Amino acid sequence: MTMIKGASVSAMVDINQDETAPNTVNNMSSRKDLLSSALKRTSEWIFSQEIPSDVTIHVGGASFSLHKFPLVSKCGYIRKLVSESSDADLSVIELPEVPGGAEAFELAAKFCYGINFEISTENIATLRCAAEYLEMSEDYAVGNLVGRTDAYLNEVALHNLAGAVSVLHMSEKLTPIAERVKLVSRCIDAIAYMACKENQFSMSSRAESVNEGSISSSVSQSKTIVEWWAEDLTVLRIDIFQRVLIAMMARGFRQYALGPILMLYAQKSLRGLEIFGKGRKKIEPELEHEKRVILETIVSLLPREKNAMSVSFLSMLLRSAIYIETTVACRLDLEKRMGMQLGQAVLDDLLIPSYSFTGDTLLDVDTVQRILMNFLDFEMDGNGLGCNADDEYVSPPPSDMERVGKLMENYLAEIATDRNVSVSRFINLAELIPEQSRVTEDGIYRAIDIYLKAHPALSDMERKKVCSLMDCQKLSREACAHAAQNERLPVQTVVQVLYYEQQRLRNVMSGNLMGGDSPALTSKVNLYSTDIHPVSDELSSLRRENEDLKIELVKMKMKLKEIEISALKSSISSPIQNTLPSADKPPLPRKSFINSMSRKLGRLYPFVRADGTPGNTKGQTKSSRNRRHSIS
Repeated sequence: MTMIKGASVSAMVDINQDETAPNTVNNMSSRKDLLSSALKRTSEWIFSQEIPSDVTIHVGGASFSLHKFPLVSKCGYIRKLVSESSDADLSVIELPEVPGGAEAFELAAKFCYGINFEISTENIATLRCAAEYLEMSEDYAVGNLVGRTDAYLNEVALHNLAGAVSVLHMSEKLTPIAERVKLVSRCIDAIAYMACKENQFSMSSRAESVNEGSISSSVSQSKTIVEWWAEDLTVLRIDIFQRVLIAMMARGFRQYALGPILMLYAQKSLRGLEIFGKGRKKIEPELEHEKRVILETIVSLLPREKNAMSVSFLSMLLRSAIYIETTVACRLDLEKRMGMQLGQAVLDDLLIPSYSFTGDTLLDVDTVQRILMNFLDFEMDGNGLGCNADDEYVSPPPSDMERVGKLMENYLAEIATDRNVSVSRFINLAELIPEQSRVTEDGIYRAIDIYLKAHPALSDMERKKVCSLMDCQKLSREACAHAAQNERLPVQTVVQVLYYEQQRLRNVMSGNLMGGDSPALTSKVNLYSTDIHPVSDELSSLRRENEDLKIELVKMKMKLKEIEISALKSSISSPIQNTLPSADKPPLPRKSFINSMSRKLGRLYPFVRADGTPGNTKGQTKSSRNRRHSIS
């Protein structure tokens, strides 16, 4: 039981002396002035005489034993309840809907009794709403609580950004009455005005610093200026936060400057999302819905200008959007934004886990494929999007295509280890990588080799399809040397690699270093343009590599010949086998793949002539071999 009585006269405060009444007091009639002074004297008399309370008011679980006269003299709502009551001796009043509950009503009751208390930014919102609910306006007393709270808001609370944000944050719990008294709109207007003022100040200070030549210090200074007040906005509810940003843009705040504010708000409001790894979601449905609304609102507020947000931040938003299952439009918007800035991304930005929970691929390959398609669309459109009024974000640098090509090659190598990545999905993504973005095919070859190693059960046809993704002419010398010994590659691919390597070596040996028939060499020279050795050193190293390739080719030919002989022996009947030493040439109708491959290898004339292999003592067998190679 709380009783506001028994306070000493020394604790009484003459409100008309200690605080300055609003300007409307001068316009009040003399009748109201006399009534106010009479009420003041009555309140003092009640406290001094210790008159027993005559009414009990229940508010938010608390009870207040008070006196009717001080309350009805300033509270229009209580006056109506008393006057309209059928009970002349009304002793109990229920006020269950007082904004701010018992604490706010206690402050209002103290005001009615003239007891001093402190008004601050922490209680001004509840006090203003409680005064509105109790109808403590100037119609019932001069200098009433409504006028006092409005004066404090205008002169103190809304004169600095931190105070305005604090009042607005407290008003979130007092709707709809805070909206009715325009408390929320007044705070939002004050914040928008001060934020734009601070932004203009930071821009002017940055311009001065640039003129003085200290660009780095100006950037850090402007960042500090933005952060100190942007951090205050993160306490706001998402709908109020959105209204504040809209009001700021209406007052001229540049949209691309909203990036740091949105990043701070997202990092704080989206905490608690366990978005890594597979398994069931560890988030309550109510919390998931709240996070979903926050994320969709943040995405709708993102600046449209290019480079206003970092790719890593957009990737974080996209992971969260996929995890909590936002709308499709929200996810597609984030994918387009990432596609627009894909040239600035790193591999970690694309390693988006798959949250399908169906045992599919570990990484979300489909999402990355759509991001790449968005990038290609923007490139085809001539980079027409993403330019702001200051022309700070124009077309991307010309190396964007090369960076994206290298990035996607690394991504292919990353997903190649996943056994659930099908051949069609791997090929579809690899085919989207533009050929002009690949200086060499080493990255594609590396991804293909990893994929073949992780998928040993592929058929010959599937391995051929995968290997057809790379252009063997654009492999570097190191990649060619590795491919020539790679048992996972199909034989046709190995032969193709050796053929183009031989062609390149011929051009080098003939001095045609920059000829049009040696694209692999040209690409290699361009790739290592900063480390070009003299022609003599280049030729000597190529000769050594040529000898190594000759040895490898001879070994391969010997293996092919052994396979051919074993196949012929198994297919020819025993009478024919007896005559085989005298007639080594197989019957014409039974030509095989090995025969045709052997003919192709026979065309590699320099390698055959320079192998240094001594002649066979079996002249008839050796003669038939030489004859077959010579006529092919």
